[in-house]
Amino acid sequence: MSRETDQERRRFLLRAGKAGLGVAAIGALGWWAHDTQGPSANIGQAANVKLPSFAVKGTDKRLAVVKSSHRVPALRAGLEALGGMGAFVGAGHKVVIKVNAAFASPPALGATSNPELVAELVRLCRGAGAKQVIVTDNPINDPASCFELSGIGPAAREAGAQVVLPHPGAFAPYSLPGGRLIRDWPLMYGPLAGADRLIGLAPVKDHHRSQASVTMKNWYGLLGGRRNVFHQDINGIISELGQMVTPSLVIADGVATLAHNGPTGGSLEDLRPTDTLILGTDHVAVDSLAVGLLGLKPAKVPWLGLAARAGAGTTDYESLNPTRVELG
Repeated sequence: MSRETDQERRRFLLRAGKAGLGVAAIGALGWWAHDTQGPSANIGQAANVKLPSFAVKGTDKRLAVVKSSHRVPALRAGLEALGGMGAFVGAGHKVVIKVNAAFASPPALGATSNPELVAELVRLCRGAGAKQVIVTDNPINDPASCFELSGIGPAAREAGAQVVLPHPGAFAPYSLPGGRLIRDWPLMYGPLAGADRLIGLAPVKDHHRSQASVTMKNWYGLLGGRRNVFHQDINGIISELGQMVTPSLVIADGVATLAHNGPTGGSLEDLRPTDTLILGTDHVAVDSLAVGLLGLKPAKVPWLGLAARAGAGTTDYESLNPTRVELG
């Protein structure tokens, strides 16, 4: 048996094991966590908050694809192609960067936002005049451990950002207008209150339920409560997340793609160099482009079509005339 064939066999066995655990977990969740009303009672009787659009006037339909194996120069080149950071962030702004810090794993495994990229993004926001930059997420594992072990917390603080971890006072009930799943659900609204800009920064990852996890799935980290119940309708919840948030900018990091055993991975063998950073203001378009790094076609990823039909963006990313930059 060749080494490559042996690796594929081991990956298959690992996936099969995870799939079995996943089926059992779904059954368990369905038994104890079905809650169509949402857990708003756990956060008091406060009125639902509204989530404003964070889109920047005059920047719609901007999309850039940078080919490079180096994240920092790729980020700079991508932003330049979109009109510069000054097109998105101005003097005195409060900027929130929603990272993916879901897991307490080292940055080399690619399951979380890359700390080098987080730090450079913070510096660019500060350089454009932002008075406050907040880096936040509501991780799946222990929040403090996730931010420290992923390297995101130290990198963000050193670059001048405030790292905000989830706490009970940060959540408020929220209902997506016309939403079927996100109704009276705890939203981590605290860091977003008074924000002028919201930027999403997510790695491109394989996902054993949704096929792919990119910038729209990243908004899942703004939800609280027993959100695992939403995994029973993974395509529906990602579509609703895409409708819930209208970002200023999103960035999909596919410099190294987590191509196997996502969303957590666990081995360097799960990563594949794809040398691509995608930036844009339409998260459906960005994600449609990004799933190609996983060998997927947008039409075969249900949550992309659902989000597009709901008006959250377009899967026809070529219609946005993306700017393509080759850095080598």
